[in-house]
Amino acid sequence: MNKEIRWRIISLQALLVIVLASASGFLFYEGSFVTNMVQTELVAQRITFPTTDQLAADTANKYSQAMHNYAGQSLDNGDKAKAYANDYINVHLQGVAGGKTYSEMSGLSRANPTDATMKAQVDTLFKGEMLRGTLLNSWGWWTMGVYSTYVGIGLLIAALAALSALVFELFVAGRKPETVKVVQHVAA
Repeated sequence: MNKEIRWRIISLQALLVIVLASASGFLFYEGSFVTNMVQTELVAQRITFPTTDQLAADTANKYSQAMHNYAGQSLDNGDKAKAYANDYINVHLQGVAGGKTYSEMSGLSRANPTDATMKAQVDTLFKGEMLRGTLLNSWGWWTMGVYSTYVGIGLLIAALAALSALVFELFVAGRKPETVKVVQHVAA
């Protein structure tokens, strides 16, 4: 390989190390930023999972294992937000109007504007579905933050591999092989 091609390869390897390391750093930063922001906002809401005793006392509803695992804990991350939204709020919403959604009940309520019970159900469903949607959105962003961190780790490993190739190219591949003198013995 001639010198020009070798230096092109070295330049490309150096550029690859810089690009991969920069992307890795960016993804680490973003992953940390997103998960910290979601955690800060969830903690500010001061939502606490019902205790094991409270879950057991509610015989009208059957709760998932996740609800029992998080019993009594503060809702402070995306996984807990998903469990609370799907396994607590949604369970209760199913019992508000026979499993009907806000959209379905809203249409029925507009057709019967004097029905106070239906109006209360619409109000409860709206608030519950909004909170559930917000918590699921928090879970989605939390998941994106976690995955960004994982991709950052993968890019860091790729940057280290490219750096290893660069070091090899600079210090090992460029060395000229030593010449070996062959000595012939003359038979007497």
